[in-house]
Amino acid sequence: MLREAETEARYSRQIRFAPIGTQGQRRLGEASVLVVGAGALGASLAQHMIRAGVGRLRLVDRDYVELSNLHRQTLYDEEDAEAALPKAVAAAAKLRRVNGRARIEAFVADVDRRNAESLAADVDLVLDGTDNAATRLMLSDACFSRGIPLVYGGVAGSGGMTALLVPGDHCCLRCLLGEEETGSDGAPTCDTLGVISPAVEMVAALQAAEALKALTGNRSALRGTWLTLDAWHFAVKEWKLPPPVEPCPYCGWGESAAAARRELAEHGDSVRLSANGERAKEQNATEAALLGVRRAVAAEDVSIADRSESATGNALFGDDREAARLIVLCGRDTFQLALKPSVSLSEWRRRLVAAGCAITADNRYLLRASTAAEERIVIFAEGRALIQGAGEPERAMEIYRHYLSDGTGREADETSVGF
Repeated sequence: MLREAETEARYSRQIRFAPIGTQGQRRLGEASVLVVGAGALGASLAQHMIRAGVGRLRLVDRDYVELSNLHRQTLYDEEDAEAALPKAVAAAAKLRRVNGRARIEAFVADVDRRNAESLAADVDLVLDGTDNAATRLMLSDACFSRGIPLVYGGVAGSGGMTALLVPGDHCCLRCLLGEEETGSDGAPTCDTLGVISPAVEMVAALQAAEALKALTGNRSALRGTWLTLDAWHFAVKEWKLPPPVEPCPYCGWGESAAAARRELAEHGDSVRLSANGERAKEQNATEAALLGVRRAVAAEDVSIADRSESATGNALFGDDREAARLIVLCGRDTFQLALKPSVSLSEWRRRLVAAGCAITADNRYLLRASTAAEERIVIFAEGRALIQGAGEPERAMEIYRHYLSDGTGREADETSVGF
């Protein structure tokens, strides 16, 4: 009784909003949400979910707080930047002070193909707060494989895009992109265009609104569109989301396709014959809708997904398997490599100091050091290294081999950390 009274008092204004009401608030309290990325969008999305009363939040991010984040990443402050706290850790600490009853799970990790599905397991909805195409496509694959709605969002400059993709109702992000997550195509990013906080908050608000509709059972209120906006010039455009694409191994196996296959199995040729004409019409409509969204993406100043992240090692270093693990991250002249997780942060500190580096941050999650040339090395406890300020991948590999290689010729680790 006390818990119900507290809930009613805490969320009284939200409960009075008729589409949510008492039942919707109860659903929020029982919901589990995954937020991938705790930067500008992710930090805002996490706040919206926790303040709205979502019962369990899983937050994943691979980065740490820096001073340049503070103008748009609203969960963090100067103390977080000074301590170089991982964003997932700093965000979780703030969110627990906002809502002590919520269950918040923070992971300092890079999302890849080996952990994407496990991170998305047992959640009701996934919110995209990432900054690169590769991760977004992996999230889309995992969500559509498991039948979990994905709320896409992206921002650069003063513009942004967002859409709620529902398996069985819409095609997946991979079909919308119409291309693979390879390399950089020169699309504008936060690194080239900059970004302003109002654009971030507009996109995050639209993402959060769709999430609340889905989590509270208001399916009829879902927008069902791909939306682009510009906060500076105030422009908003929408395109209807295409349905699942039948040949796709992800969205083609959604609920509607499964239902159609069941009906075909039960009624055989009668269904097949009657459906031929309708199938052709549906295919034409799907292709037209896909083309419309892709043209919209191409016409906007904001890319559907930042192409700044790419695995550059194979192209630059041939058969060098250490270099093949080098990943160029979005912005900040940053390169990522996997390390052997068996080496402790204290041991890395000893090695870096012995090599002439200055330690600029040291906590239980990461170690940050500066070289004599003022390049930065950040080592995370789970076995990742960021090399910042190197300029070119070749120089990043030189830094790795000089400071992070153990001298035995052992390759950088190719396994990810389990959860």
